[in-house]
Amino acid sequence: MSQLTRVSIQTQDFDLASEVAALRGKDMRVGAVCSFIGTVRDRNDGSAVASMELEHYPGMTEKAIEAMIDDAVRRFDILGARVVHRVGLLQPLDQIMMVAVISAHRGSSFEACEFLMDYLKTQAPFWKKEQTPEGARWVDARVADDKALARWGIHAANAQKV
Repeated sequence: MSQLTRVSIQTQDFDLASEVAALRGKDMRVGAVCSFIGTVRDRNDGSAVASMELEHYPGMTEKAIEAMIDDAVRRFDILGARVVHRVGLLQPLDQIMMVAVISAHRGSSFEACEFLMDYLKTQAPFWKKEQTPEGARWVDARVADDKALARWGIHAANAQKV
C-alpha cells in the first residue's frame, strides 16, 4: 500500500494529475489507475444552485473514510487509494471531491473506485447546504444512493422514502 496519506479533507482545490502521481509513486506493480472527480452542479432537484457549503466533523470524517478505504482493500485487489474531499464554500463547476485507486489490473481499480464512491455518497459524514433562489437548503440523502450501496451488500437507510 502506498505511504501517501489516504484521506485529505481540505478547503483548497486539488490537481488530479499531481494526486495520482503521488499515489502511484514509483510502484512498478501499478498497471491501472481509476479516478473520479465530482464537481458542484448548478442545478439540483429542479432549482438553480448558486453555491454549496460543505461541513464536516474534523477527525470523525477522516476516520470514517479511512475505514471505507480499509474495506475496499479487503474487498478488491488494490495497491492503494486516495480520497480528497473539499469543505467550505464552493461554486458551480468547482471540484468537490476525488477518488483515485491503483491496482495491477483495471478491473480491481474500477470496482474499488465505484465502491468508494457509493460508500462516500451515503456513509461519509458531510453536510451540504445549497444556496438557491428559494433560499438555503440542506441536501438530503437519496434513495438511489442507498440502493447503489446495497449492490455491495451494505444496507443503509440514509434517505427518507417519500
